[in-house]
Amino acid sequence: MRLSAMGDVAMTVPVLRTFVNQYPELKITVVSRPFFKPFFEGIPNLSFFVFDEKERHKGFLGLIKLFQDLKDLDIDAFADLHNVLRSKIVRTLFALSGKKTASVDKGRDEKTALTRPENKIFKPLTAMFERHAKVFEQLGFQVNLSNPVFPPKAILDSDILNIIGDLKQKLIGIAPFAQYDSKVYPLDLMQQVIDALALDSNNTILLFGGGKKEIEILNALSSGKKNVINMAGKIEFSQELQLISNLDVMLSMDSGNAHIAAMLGVKVITLWGATHPYAGFSPFNQPLENALVSDRNLYPKLPTSVYGNKKVEGYEDAMRTILPETVVQKTETFLK
Repeated sequence: MRLSAMGDVAMTVPVLRTFVNQYPELKITVVSRPFFKPFFEGIPNLSFFVFDEKERHKGFLGLIKLFQDLKDLDIDAFADLHNVLRSKIVRTLFALSGKKTASVDKGRDEKTALTRPENKIFKPLTAMFERHAKVFEQLGFQVNLSNPVFPPKAILDSDILNIIGDLKQKLIGIAPFAQYDSKVYPLDLMQQVIDALALDSNNTILLFGGGKKEIEILNALSSGKKNVINMAGKIEFSQELQLISNLDVMLSMDSGNAHIAAMLGVKVITLWGATHPYAGFSPFNQPLENALVSDRNLYPKLPTSVYGNKKVEGYEDAMRTILPETVVQKTETFLK
């Protein structure tokens, strides 16, 4: 069970794909929101159970119904990859019914030590993927993530091809947004990155985002450049996953798009502001050198939070220490 958010749900995918590959005799049922169902398509022996937050599974009584619904599937064990009140209630009901249960340890104390302004303990914490794997270890299944399996590149349908054109181009995905402003690379610098990458006519740059405001910004970023295409609002989410699987590289903030690309086996470059890959949220199977971080010599309190939801006075320009030319150079290494 993992209900939200998009990036966190995406982070379960490579672990589950590896799990079923190593234990083909098992059947996995994923409980999550309906929007995330496309994440898990194509994984053998895995079925998706829709969490109906608005009606059937709403409130405490709804969670009891959820437990009954899952119990009817002859569930033998319950893996709680969320560890919030809702999942704890369902987990407890399974435990009381005599089933094996396990839950993820989010390492809250370690994360507090990493992000506090004073007496900071700046060291890499256990990756969330390893934390998820330990949940299955508690249930009796060792999961080895060292040799991951990824799906093949998706065959793009005509809707996508009509928009992006020639597949012989190098495809660069750029997802310039995140949930919190402290994790968003300054748009004037991102414009410089896009302009520089667009100078090479062999590159096609695809911009990802959603919502009216983001679409307007992406339209501005792509204005006047034939090989820069704003994909926001033009295709369905399932088609977006198809397209991302065909990228040569994804440039993303510390956000859901980074984890979506990584779960599909795409190389990912991430830009980090208030947060830091040491907190354990670096995209799956990506080396640390692919994470471009803000300068801690100039901003020693970084990271200031795990999720980027805390604003620290004087740290608004921390991401400006990641130079556009550095981002361009790193991106171009994956295109040669």
